[in-house]
Amino acid sequence: GDILDDYLRTDGVWILTRNKQFYKTNNEKECAEKCEAERNFNCRAFLFTRKKLQCLTLAENAKMTVTFNSADAVLYEKKIYLLQCKKGIGKDYRGTEAKTRRGIPCQKWAEKTPHNPNYTPEKHPSAGLDENYCRNPDGDESGPWCYTTDPATRFDYCNIPECESQCMQCNGEDYHGEVSRTESGLECQRWDAQEPHMHGFTLKHFPEKDLKMNYCRNPDGELRPWCFTTSRTKRWEYCNIPRCTTHPPVSGLGSQCLSGKGEDYRGRIAITESGNACQHWNTQFPHRHSWIPDRYPCKGLEENYCRNPDGEKRPWCYTTTSVRWEYCAIPHCDGTERGIVGMSNAPVQVSLSEECYRGKGQTYRGTTSITASGKKCQAWNSMFPHRHEKTPDRFPNADLRDNYCRNPDGDNSPWCFTTDPSMTWEYCSLKRCDDHTQK
Repeated sequence: GDILDDYLRTDGVWILTRNKQFYKTNNEKECAEKCEAERNFNCRAFLFTRKKLQCLTLAENAKMTVTFNSADAVLYEKKIYLLQCKKGIGKDYRGTEAKTRRGIPCQKWAEKTPHNPNYTPEKHPSAGLDENYCRNPDGDESGPWCYTTDPATRFDYCNIPECESQCMQCNGEDYHGEVSRTESGLECQRWDAQEPHMHGFTLKHFPEKDLKMNYCRNPDGELRPWCFTTSRTKRWEYCNIPRCTTHPPVSGLGSQCLSGKGEDYRGRIAITESGNACQHWNTQFPHRHSWIPDRYPCKGLEENYCRNPDGEKRPWCYTTTSVRWEYCAIPHCDGTERGIVGMSNAPVQVSLSEECYRGKGQTYRGTTSITASGKKCQAWNSMFPHRHEKTPDRFPNADLRDNYCRNPDGDNSPWCFTTDPSMTWEYCSLKRCDDHTQK
């Protein structure tokens, strides 16, 4: 195959590195050959500049150092050094895990204390014995290991997950595989491209979502990984990625109190801050919704407990009254009864300009996120349950923060997309300011 198939390409990026070699080459392939033949260090990546036809082989990749924009540069990173999982016994594992399965930091392979190693970078130059990263230089059947910094334990194995690149856990939010076709066989559009479909899912705005190449991903909490397609008649489609046979790692019992936005809250409070009982997640009465527990196996949607499956400000639930949904009063982990300002008995000072809108509301910057019929607003940077093009990067002056009501397109008044799958959008529950003071 093509030598560049072993590299991940990123346009317009430069990385700061001390260990590098300069070469004059005619194209990227010749530069890749220089990287493969590099003897001064382990070449993990290379930079190629189109105008100068300059090739820089690099000892570091973007995971190890600082990156910044450079219009003329193309960064190619060896995929083997980006994988944080192992295939088989992990003899080719080149990830950056540096502690044992018991949490003990690894000893550097080049050091001789507290243990004098048999396996060193000099003796095994092709085994990737860099820093103190877990490796398997001797083909141990139990997988990657390292010498430990505990004088009482010479070596121990590392907890490296198995690469199941063609399967997904939960809803595939952490899927990092290389499937790049949709379930109907369409090729995926690259995430850094805006043709044939314009979108807001760029690496700049979602740096933690691994939006590389044209691989299927789930950056917005969809049911499963998806991508924009290269077909002009089909904007996006799910990818056919099976669930992994192994269960996802258990991250404790979940928090019993509120920290951050409460996305890991797994307590049993089932009443809203105004005293309304919560509706069970597995029922569709009195409110129809899409947060069905079987569809979202890792969101903790048990019984009718308050949860935050969609990255809201704090845990919430649908109610058993005519009010569709409300936030819940969850004790804060720092010991305070109500850790979030803005709950029912906490006074909030809001200026008149924040309570109402003038004209068509294009300057409205308040925090209302409820529609006229009481529906919850969808976040502007989310594509679920409704896909749209009113994204923060396309309307940078419209203040499309969180899921606040806004008017980015000059409509009659502020509005939002709703979290109700059956209603795409609706005007917001806002009053027009009394304009008699304006001339």
